[in-house]
Amino acid sequence: MAEFNIAPPATGSTEPSAKKDASGENFPVASRLLPKRLRPHVMAFYHFVRLADDIADDPDLEPELKLSHLDALERALVKGEAHSAYLQPALDLHASLKLTRIPDTHARQVLQAFRRDAKNTPCRTWSDLMLYCRYSAAPVGRYLLDLHGEGAKAVGPSDALCAALQILNHLQDCREDWVQLGRCYVPRIWFEQSKVSPERLVERSSNDQLRAILDRTLDEVDKLLERAAPLPGLVVHRGLRLESAVILSLARALSRQLRRQDPLARRVKLTTPGRVVATFQGIVAGLSSR
Repeated sequence: MAEFNIAPPATGSTEPSAKKDASGENFPVASRLLPKRLRPHVMAFYHFVRLADDIADDPDLEPELKLSHLDALERALVKGEAHSAYLQPALDLHASLKLTRIPDTHARQVLQAFRRDAKNTPCRTWSDLMLYCRYSAAPVGRYLLDLHGEGAKAVGPSDALCAALQILNHLQDCREDWVQLGRCYVPRIWFEQSKVSPERLVERSSNDQLRAILDRTLDEVDKLLERAAPLPGLVVHRGLRLESAVILSLARALSRQLRRQDPLARRVKLTTPGRVVATFQGIVAGLSSR
């Protein structure tokens, strides 16, 4: 089946591969709070999304080749067969979804967002960014809810939390994204209104105008976290409830950290003590949420 045979990039690099694993993520992935029997399925979904994300973000790949790789991933996911080794995560997720009887809709929606990334289509308004997050982030939370048998009431708060996490990650990487990919997820219209060019992101410090744009973004993130606050209380499964509370706590802490530090100077992240405190606070909140 020739459609699965993707030629390597002209640079001579090997087939695509994920650039990092779950240990490098801001937020827990398949932590021990989740049931042992479900963790392999969560990891199958994660590895698929991680590979697709890294393909879309690879600065050494041309947009056309990125799109070809993403299309091959989707075909392998749907058909459960492929000839290229790098497509193994798609085959693993295909097998996982078959066992759990969860449709492939969530994974395929994520690919829609990564195709947009591959073409480097900017988000012009906040509504545009929210639409992007509906495909890039919300399907992850919706998959976890489906996997744990949760109801529709949790979907709205879950979408809000996932969007907040996505934007926090974008703010952490805002300089790197611009320097390496010419990509900026902060609404372009906010730069225009402030008479600041996104090119300002190449600098090693934010001026007052750019800092105001970053803080405006964090204001909207905090509103999303407020909408996400009911999530733990709506989740029936104890483990997922605790994990959602922990992630909510970590997100709030990271938002505060991004207000205090400049992401242009260095990548802002929580310290180990800060993560421990936020995790403990999340577990306590999760235990008392129902």
